[in-house]
Amino acid sequence: MKQLERPWKVLAVTAAAIFMAFIDVTIVNVAFPSIERAFPGTSVAGLSWVLNAYNIVFAALLVPAGRLADLFGRRRVFFTGLWIFLAASALCGIAPSAEMLIAARAIQAAGAALMVPTSLALLLPEFPPERRATATALWGAVGGVAAATGPSLGGVLIEWTDWRLVFFINLVIGAAALVPARRLLVETRDPDRGAVPDPFGIVLLAASIGALSLAIVEAPDWGWGSARILTAFAAAAVLAAGFISRSVTHHHPVLELHLFKVRSFAVACFGVGVFSLGFYALLLSNILFLTGVWHYSILKAGFAVTPGPLMAALSSANAGRIADRYGSGAVAFPGGLLFAAGALVFALGLGTEPHYVTHYLPGTILTGLGVGASFAGFSSAAVAELPPARFATGSAISATCRQIGAVLGIAALIAVLGERAGLDDFQRAWWMMTGTGAVAAIAGFSLGRVRATVAPWTSKSAPSTTPSPERAPSAARS
Repeated sequence: MKQLERPWKVLAVTAAAIFMAFIDVTIVNVAFPSIERAFPGTSVAGLSWVLNAYNIVFAALLVPAGRLADLFGRRRVFFTGLWIFLAASALCGIAPSAEMLIAARAIQAAGAALMVPTSLALLLPEFPPERRATATALWGAVGGVAAATGPSLGGVLIEWTDWRLVFFINLVIGAAALVPARRLLVETRDPDRGAVPDPFGIVLLAASIGALSLAIVEAPDWGWGSARILTAFAAAAVLAAGFISRSVTHHHPVLELHLFKVRSFAVACFGVGVFSLGFYALLLSNILFLTGVWHYSILKAGFAVTPGPLMAALSSANAGRIADRYGSGAVAFPGGLLFAAGALVFALGLGTEPHYVTHYLPGTILTGLGVGASFAGFSSAAVAELPPARFATGSAISATCRQIGAVLGIAALIAVLGERAGLDDFQRAWWMMTGTGAVAAIAGFSLGRVRATVAPWTSKSAPSTTPSPERAPSAARS
């Protein structure tokens, strides 16, 4: 019985880390007005870096963190990231100035980037291939549930005390996971590990994603055609080209481009990026609609969106079992359609008069079901046909696509809504989200019946998608 229980305990402690990392993407949105009042001498543009610093650093460091974890040990990197994240959360909570809060948020994001890819790489060896879709589905859906829970949890905490508790709550969650994690998690590394991946390549990748994220985040304020935004986009393109060139020519690249020859991996990365664009835009737009058009309080709006995460949790649990039996496409495809249908309900049904039960609730139930199924399907597909030695790297790339989608979604939403959003503006935004759900559904359909296999592959050869017996990773307690 104990052997049967162990994989689920590992899932619980790794999921706690994912929950912390992704809830901090959205929970601070609700706290922003309170933070603004706490630092009256700082401009709104300056304080926006409390949000932007986390998003940019998180997106930029995910892939390098995953590659380093494959080489130096996933357990070691996981705990390093966890301690950094908890320490930075405490610094955020006690920050006496806006500058210290922004710096602490950047450090917090670095810790999150270390935790996310390593948590999945530590989890998957605990499950046989035929059960990995269930485990990956639950792991992937936790991030979506966490992001969707952020507004409601943040509203409760701020109503109870003030914005600082939004950061201190991480210490409670982290402490609950830390003790069992030290006992449960087993160290694993790439059995064919060689030299440290190209340090200059790491710098190029982080800088290119950072420049792209900066341009997307700041474009609504600086102007899409401004010299600073155009320079940031140009810098991102040049740095990305340099990174790809290094990846092709270097003996130990950060990103092994052969990974994208695995069709399921490439499609899953595209699908999760497109879906995240609509999902993160929906999270913010619905809070803004409920508070701005229906004039709900922050606390009431937080509870109003809560059925969405509940439906996501429900659908993700079932989606994993379906993916194990019928393949990842069997859940990613209907997940995209459900999300698109929910966004369409918002676009066609919501007006200026509040009708929560009859008009809003059906839409949030549909989108919630779609979130759980889509993230479950794409997360399981992203690593389904990768070898164990690339679990951390593969999940890091998938998470990076997800985070870039989030940044694009928020930027697109702000551009659509404008300065003073009215009902027509929100309707245009919901139509945009309907489109992203439809495109994600097409990506999910193209996945077909892909299921977890273990392919024989080393970093010096292209990966094969032919199933083979699993190679046991080297593991030792540390």
